[in-house]
Amino acid sequence: MKRRDLLAAGTAIAATPLLRAHAADTPGVTATEIKIGHTIAYSGSASAYGVIGKSHTAYWNMVNQQGGVGGRKINFISLDDGYTPPKTVEQVRRLVEQDQVAFLFQTLGTPTNSAIHKYVNQKKVPHLFISTGADKWGDYKNYPWTMGYQPSYRTEAQIYTKYILEQKPNAKIAILYQNDDFGKDYPLGVKDVLGDRFDKMTVLSTYETTDATIDSQITTLRASGADVLLVAAIPKYAAQSIKKVHDLDWKPLFFMTNVAISVGTVMVPAGPENSIGMISTNYLKDSTDPRWNDDEGMKEWRAFMAKEIPGGDLTDLSYVFAYGVAKTMHQVLKQCGQDFSRENIMRQSANLKDFDARVLLPGIKVNTSPTNFHPIKAMQLMKWDGKTWVPFGGVIEGV
Repeated sequence: MKRRDLLAAGTAIAATPLLRAHAADTPGVTATEIKIGHTIAYSGSASAYGVIGKSHTAYWNMVNQQGGVGGRKINFISLDDGYTPPKTVEQVRRLVEQDQVAFLFQTLGTPTNSAIHKYVNQKKVPHLFISTGADKWGDYKNYPWTMGYQPSYRTEAQIYTKYILEQKPNAKIAILYQNDDFGKDYPLGVKDVLGDRFDKMTVLSTYETTDATIDSQITTLRASGADVLLVAAIPKYAAQSIKKVHDLDWKPLFFMTNVAISVGTVMVPAGPENSIGMISTNYLKDSTDPRWNDDEGMKEWRAFMAKEIPGGDLTDLSYVFAYGVAKTMHQVLKQCGQDFSRENIMRQSANLKDFDARVLLPGIKVNTSPTNFHPIKAMQLMKWDGKTWVPFGGVIEGV
């Protein structure tokens, strides 16, 4: 054997145990598998979001059918936490300490993620593209292992407020919000724009996720004389608010958080005719909007749904959301090459450049950096016409 061949053979032999050792050094990563952990509400008050977890499961199954990533199959472990923080803590500890996942992906909910925020950062477990838009998920300095995905709720509220001032400079704004970091971002965003006028121009009310209804809060806000209503609620309470506003024959300039605007889970159950003219924002292509019928990205999504989730509700925007964020996570894993260490997974998550997630609105791309943990910052205003959401104006950002 020639000396060159001997050297090559020796290098190959030496590399094999090194690669195995490297894989063994990262929990959840072997020569054939990458374990990903996930929690979501398959039960409880936020169970409407359960289709996100089902969609992720289907997406990773598709990836596995195509050969996996880096020669490894994805073992996606999705657990129900019922949207209750103590349960989330229990399930995430199981994922990290027993199942030994490599990282957490798309854990859903602001209160639930808040309960595990410090723990996963102390453990240095990547906590990626989490399913909540609370502004604090972009705090790369204090929580370098946690990264959000969707636009910040605070930015969304800023956009609404700028529009309100254009339409009603002397508005009285009623804000109903969930009493946690999800809901609290909305009055903060309104205050960012109103400044010293905030106390004079707003009236606030909150609800808890254990409340049966929010009828009394809506009734009280109407009695305040407000002519603008901003609701920051999960789907169950969003639908209730639409029905109650209609029953009271209240006609405010009505804004709804973009996490509760799915046609299938909010607008139709609330009565599609009951909220005509209501305004929200979006960064996703709406599957009920005919202008996306021939869009290549949405054709790709529909093909995925037909093959992997036959019978899935094509009017539910949560499926569109889930597909886009799963493609983003898939891109990160591709960028990792053969280095699936937690450090490199985090490094590649913070190195996305104009990534096209296929289902985002034109002009919106995914961008991250070591100092930008808010992957999506732009949105577009839109109005409900009784059948679908109709965009207006251009793609905009907050203040």
